[in-house]
Amino acid sequence: MAECLTQASRQRRAKAMTAAAGSAGPAAVPLLLCALLAAGGAYELDDSDGLGREFDGVGAVSGGGATSRLLVNYPEPYRSEILDYLFKPNFGASLHILKVEIGGDGQTTDGTEPSHMHYALDENYFRGYEWWLMKEAKKRNPNITLIGLPWSFPGWLGKGFNWPYVNLQLTAYYIVTWIVGSKHYHDLDIDYIGIWNERAFDVNYIKVLRRMLNHQGLQHVKIIASDNLWEPISASMLLDPELLKVIDVIGAHYPGTLSVKDARLTKKKLWSSEDFSTVNGDMGAGCWGRILNQNYVNGYMTSTIAWNLVASYYQQLPYGRCGLMTAQEPWSGHYTVEAPIWVSAHTTQFTQPGWYYLKTVGHLERGGSYVALTDGLGNLTIIVETMSHKHSKCIRPLLPYFNVSHQFATFNLKGSFSQIPELQVWYTKLGKPSERFLFKQLDSLWLLDSGGSFTLELQEDELFTLTTLTSGRKGSFLPPPKSQRFPSVYEENFNIDYPFFSEAPNFADQTGVFEYYVNMEDSGDHRFTLRQVLNQRPITWAADAFSTISVIGDYTWSNLTIKCDVYIETPEKGGVFIAGRVNKGGTLIRSARGIFFWIFANGTYRVTGDLAGWIIYSLGHADVTAKKWYTLTLTLNGRFSFGKLNGKTLWKNISVNFPENGWAAIGTHSFEFAQFDNFRVEASH
Repeated sequence: MAECLTQASRQRRAKAMTAAAGSAGPAAVPLLLCALLAAGGAYELDDSDGLGREFDGVGAVSGGGATSRLLVNYPEPYRSEILDYLFKPNFGASLHILKVEIGGDGQTTDGTEPSHMHYALDENYFRGYEWWLMKEAKKRNPNITLIGLPWSFPGWLGKGFNWPYVNLQLTAYYIVTWIVGSKHYHDLDIDYIGIWNERAFDVNYIKVLRRMLNHQGLQHVKIIASDNLWEPISASMLLDPELLKVIDVIGAHYPGTLSVKDARLTKKKLWSSEDFSTVNGDMGAGCWGRILNQNYVNGYMTSTIAWNLVASYYQQLPYGRCGLMTAQEPWSGHYTVEAPIWVSAHTTQFTQPGWYYLKTVGHLERGGSYVALTDGLGNLTIIVETMSHKHSKCIRPLLPYFNVSHQFATFNLKGSFSQIPELQVWYTKLGKPSERFLFKQLDSLWLLDSGGSFTLELQEDELFTLTTLTSGRKGSFLPPPKSQRFPSVYEENFNIDYPFFSEAPNFADQTGVFEYYVNMEDSGDHRFTLRQVLNQRPITWAADAFSTISVIGDYTWSNLTIKCDVYIETPEKGGVFIAGRVNKGGTLIRSARGIFFWIFANGTYRVTGDLAGWIIYSLGHADVTAKKWYTLTLTLNGRFSFGKLNGKTLWKNISVNFPENGWAAIGTHSFEFAQFDNFRVEASH
């Protein structure tokens, strides 16, 4: 690829120098010879007829759900390095936007995120990790745009119904408290707020939310709707002047680079407010590179936001490794800077929100696309992509067939850009390892004697950025530690006076919320515990289980012993479990199989082959009641399992053939308070 380009650049530089000395100099003959080898097109980049739409930035989602769960447990300096790759300007992905889940206590794809209001009279703005993440992003980029969006809601808002619009004022109040709390406790200004991720919107709720925001002095907080499809929100806005007025951005998910006529007729900003969601190898990078350009070229979308920010959750959960980079081993410190980070950099490091697209953007004759943006102050950034169909399929929607082939593209700079003397060149080539380059800076292009024209030789699966900005950088650190499996012996006693995060390291809540807890009246062994804190089913976004569960460990674990102290708080009806070989999580949690050892406050025990409790291996009497601590031990060895209560065998030699491996877990029979302490796993693969 780069040979003709580099050769031409050198010749133009020499020609410019020769011309300055008063000599005509030789023509760039080799470039012309290159151009004869393959057909191509000519494309004008011109601002004479005004500019296109305002660019709003490139971003990513933390949440929807629990996708940053393991990141917070990383030791330094690796955690800060990961954050730098994501947010630090002119270093890595250099993101302009961070969108976070407003935790609602429900399962929202890869886990649950805690609400700031589990109950009506409960407010706590230090649960979870999204505020911490927003602050870390702001430290690195004070201008980053912050967005909040609910997926699930705490159950009390539904007043018995699985519906957040039962009381519009109450739900709006709940969302506004999150925005106000973000500012009061964390000095974070939320810029945009959403309605309900990929679920129904209520026109009256949107209006109530706007009025309440204004009443609280939050006129600067803008509303995005509906974070689902272009319709019916666009048609609703055209039919309702008040609704049209209160919505600032129409956000669609996975639009396939296309918008609809109604959305464009609203004259509102159009965003792909969730996109990508693809495994972050070269195909994911190709997907990301293609849609970052074509969402604007085809659909006039001025922002694209990736789900998700960083794959920092157990890989066997749904959509494993569908983040811009991978950081799923806090126990080792290992992380991987994946190709989508550098694909992002092609746009993010050379543009900013507030720049404008040129009107002259489009498709290349032999496949691919180009966009150009300006800050209106003389700077110009051009991004060209030739991602092939085979190597740029996103996980959704279906990608219609297209062809990309070898070509030459000549760009003519017109209008205020015609006198640009030099363009910096950054290059990415995806595909075979021997040909692969990620965000490589090439020789700059000198345009002094070219009449503002240059030609690129383009192959499949390439990405070029040509820019007047000289601030681009491919940031790097020393290699992180090597990948290691989760420790085969793992202990956690939860003895932390002032935990920095509400959740214990490496536990990934799949239904319910498990938080550090202090028993003020207990001065003994169980003063500090982990407590399941929901006593009501949330307004769900996904299919939460009817039993709460938090998983931990290595999915390949097969032979293991799990030991944990447990405390049932609900008399008669309460129950808790420990489990091994749990084989499903996330949105599939209801159908999780494994070996589950339950005890109940009514004095019974049960051994089941699934979380739902349909497959019963054994049941019987156990000397158990509520409000007392017990020690449960579950041993899995080959096809057999054994259970102990307070060190004495309660059941043994129960045959289990499926599943063969999975996580360890703790949980409760229903949405009920219960506590866990002195958790220990000893495993062999």
